[in-house]
Amino acid sequence: MMGLEVSTLRVTMRRKLTLWAHFCLVLALLPSQTASVAVMSVDLGSEWMKVAIVKPGVPMEIALNKESRRKTPVAVCLKENERLFGDGALGVSVKNPKFVYMHLQSLLGKKHDNPQVAVYQKRFPEHHLVTDESRGTVLFSNSEEMQYSPEELLGMVLNYSRGLAQDFAEQPIKDAVITVPAFFNQAERRAVLQAAQMAGVKVLQLINDNTAVALNYGVFRRKDINSTAQNIMFYDMGSGSTTATIVTYQTVKTKESGSQPQLQIRGVGFDRSLGGFEMELRLQDHLAKLFNEQKKTKKDVRENHRAMAKLLKEAQRLKTVLSANAEYVAQVEGLLDDMDFKAKVTRVEFETLCADLFERVPGPVQDALSSAEMSLDEIEQVILVGGSTRVPKVQEVLLKAVGKEELGKNLNADEAAAMGAVYKAAALSKAFKVQPFLVIEATVFPIQVEFTREMEEDGSRSLKHKRRILFQRMTSYPMRKVITFNCYTDDFAFHINYGDLSFLGQEDLSVFGSLNLTTVQLSGVGSSFQKHTGAESKGIKAHFNMDESGMLLLDRVQSVFETIVEEEESTLTKLGNTISSLFGGGSSEPNANVTEPVQDEEVHPESVKEQEEAAPQEEKQEPGEKQQEEKVAPTQETTEGVDRKADPQDEKEGAKSGEAKTTEEAANTEAEKKAKPQKKTKISEDVAVELQVKDILNPNFEAIATSNKKLQDLTDRDLEKQEREKTLNSLEAFLFETQDKMYQEEYQAVVLEEEKEAIMAKLSQVSAWMDEDGYSASTKELREKLQDLRKLCKAMFFRVEERRKWPGHLAALESMLNSSSFFLRSAKLEHEDDRIFTDVELKTLEKVINETTMWKNNTVAEQEKSSPTERPVLLSKEIESKWALLDREVNYLLNKAKFAKPKPKVNNSTTSESSKANSSKMEEKVILPKEETKDEEGAEVQQEEPPIKEPTRQNTDSPSQSQPTDKTASTEGAEVQQEEPPIKEPTRQNTDSSSQSQPTDKTASTEPTERNQSENHIGDEL
Repeated sequence: MMGLEVSTLRVTMRRKLTLWAHFCLVLALLPSQTASVAVMSVDLGSEWMKVAIVKPGVPMEIALNKESRRKTPVAVCLKENERLFGDGALGVSVKNPKFVYMHLQSLLGKKHDNPQVAVYQKRFPEHHLVTDESRGTVLFSNSEEMQYSPEELLGMVLNYSRGLAQDFAEQPIKDAVITVPAFFNQAERRAVLQAAQMAGVKVLQLINDNTAVALNYGVFRRKDINSTAQNIMFYDMGSGSTTATIVTYQTVKTKESGSQPQLQIRGVGFDRSLGGFEMELRLQDHLAKLFNEQKKTKKDVRENHRAMAKLLKEAQRLKTVLSANAEYVAQVEGLLDDMDFKAKVTRVEFETLCADLFERVPGPVQDALSSAEMSLDEIEQVILVGGSTRVPKVQEVLLKAVGKEELGKNLNADEAAAMGAVYKAAALSKAFKVQPFLVIEATVFPIQVEFTREMEEDGSRSLKHKRRILFQRMTSYPMRKVITFNCYTDDFAFHINYGDLSFLGQEDLSVFGSLNLTTVQLSGVGSSFQKHTGAESKGIKAHFNMDESGMLLLDRVQSVFETIVEEEESTLTKLGNTISSLFGGGSSEPNANVTEPVQDEEVHPESVKEQEEAAPQEEKQEPGEKQQEEKVAPTQETTEGVDRKADPQDEKEGAKSGEAKTTEEAANTEAEKKAKPQKKTKISEDVAVELQVKDILNPNFEAIATSNKKLQDLTDRDLEKQEREKTLNSLEAFLFETQDKMYQEEYQAVVLEEEKEAIMAKLSQVSAWMDEDGYSASTKELREKLQDLRKLCKAMFFRVEERRKWPGHLAALESMLNSSSFFLRSAKLEHEDDRIFTDVELKTLEKVINETTMWKNNTVAEQEKSSPTERPVLLSKEIESKWALLDREVNYLLNKAKFAKPKPKVNNSTTSESSKANSSKMEEKVILPKEETKDEEGAEVQQEEPPIKEPTRQNTDSPSQSQPTDKTASTEGAEVQQEEPPIKEPTRQNTDSSSQSQPTDKTASTEPTERNQSENHIGDEL
């Protein structure tokens, strides 16, 4: 009985622990409401954008838009009370083109007088562009109230892209990596960051689109990358521009992760205006010319903005079709004055129209090779990227230019950049762990520092203009650089400008923008020199940082001095010198302070030659700053150790002379003790910095607040509109569905005639109101009408819903009662010796069964007597609760039976005694050749016998066999019983084999002779 209680306690404890474990597991799987782990990427092109996400369970996936498309047009439609994006905005552009804004990328970071703005105005004459007086940039102006900058419009697009990603990921997303063209300068990159800030997107990094493509290519070909460098060229022709990039793949060894794959951008060539959009404009102009030649109307189609928008849309389709077909019939219904347009265009005509564009295809390839200082023989493969590379003529010209057998088409031309960027986003996020892939970017435009210095020549002083290259062309980044100004003792200014841009063409230079970046005015230099008059000046050090996004930052400017300080001798040093003197270790004179010049971790670009020589190692220059500072100390320690080696030589000379210390030596020792060691230290004092931006001014705080409020108001208006449309749709659906239900039999059976008339009257009233005022009503009014209708029909819907649930719920309860009753009868039929359950447990189950049966019969009978129009007496919730209570009781008993240990059966005394006698004889035979030991009481202690444990070792998965073995091993009290294995161990090994334990116990107890014979046989062999 005690064993049964212990077993019941164990089962109860295990059940509680199991429930607690399930509770913890469910709690861990609940979605977190405090933070989101998903990240996104936006491949921001001039015409299209692709959005990709990474979330737990979804490695890398393109987010579909609301039309289930994998790419979305970069277009915004802004009317007075409406804002549309993507395909919806393109649909409006055909009807009202002046409200739709596209190809915003070409206006980012541009002043109003930039030639690129004039080109945009020519392409889209329906837009009115004005100058932003505060910054000199461009504004889209529809009216005095509706003026938007390109950054604000791009911010709307990025906010929309985040909404697409959140809907696809089903969780909030804030972190993103955004792609930009490799030829974007500092002003253009700042504009993208400002747009992301307005959209509420946290930019983890701006990544060049060519780098994102190269990363995507390398990630899925990691196994093919080895220590041998592989040079791959990616030729990317998109809608607005073309870029050729040379990338080197190879594995490098790192201290943190060992050998890892790496990609390095070696060369970049680009053409800002060569792309598919320019081809579409040529086709648009050709179609307009064909329509005018047909003379269906006296008007010139080029003067009608709406007609030209239709022709542009048809030109886009025409370019796509001609890439696969030799000819195509372009047609537009109602192009102008309700006149239809139809004309046949061939691929030959298309190639003739764009002949000058195709001649420019090899240009980026040559520029990339020139910047990388490579030849085409070193390029292993040329891979096509971008939608415009699908034009057959582009592939033909490019293949001839590169001289390869074929062009690589094994990369998704549209989605490669988005997938590479989202991989980078996952690597930068703390929520994901990805395999490392090192990326080394390259600066496309060199940056230099310019300043004036006062020089003395032939006795006269003059100002001389100096230039120092800060980042050369194709210099790797991210990187930190330090410029040291040695000849200034007072406040001064220096300028940060672009370097030599002679590799750009005249057209690219004209649209590049300002060549001057920033003027840095320093103040506090003179006061720092006055403060440290006794120290040696090490110059004014300006710390620059080119971060992962390609943005140049001035971290800090410091005035650095070096001074010599006396160092107190430590107590341990004094004690060591004293002990050394006592044992004849020499004098305790301090070491001479020989200090090497303090190493500077900065590069002093005093000459262009030195800067060029240091260029290959620039990327290691600043990250090792701390390491180099730490290396100075060991150098000093080594120097001091060399000085100490002179002391033992003096001791040896003193020993040779055999003379004791004289009074003169003692005086010298005292003088040397008074001399203290010296140490050089650095003193850095921050210098105040004032930056004057020279290219595109950043918006002030007031302008930023105004833009944020403007975008937030538009977002709130969109949300309000969506909520109203949702409520209106719900109200309309409720009206139509309820009116239809009132004529269905199941609803007519549960409703009184008076109630039916009231509901129908209310439905008719609301329907009439909808026809008159409903479609112009506010969201609040619509919601109130819907709530009133639901409240009126709630009782009727409840009665119908309950009657629908009765058959299934009652059948499930009846099945549970039958199975529970059968289980109870089977448990009662068990013999008392084999019974697992207590009487209390069986009576509890019987009580629950009887109460549930009685409740069911009484409630069903009462429900049959009540009217269908009354509130139901039999409720589905109560049926579910009764079923759950019965299921809980039965499961408890089933679990107890599953883990219970079966009771061993006891035979008659005669059989037991004879079994013991035979067992003792057998044990004597086995023990004879073995040594015997005695315990403290003098009784013999039998050594552990292998034959007894051997059957358990042979089959450890059967707990039923291990139990009788342990029983047989137990003999008279004089012998030490073998340790019985834990009860839980057989249960853990095979809980399903408990049913086999009873026949095993019977065999072991009723047939001792066979067991003894087998044991004697094993003993004889041993």
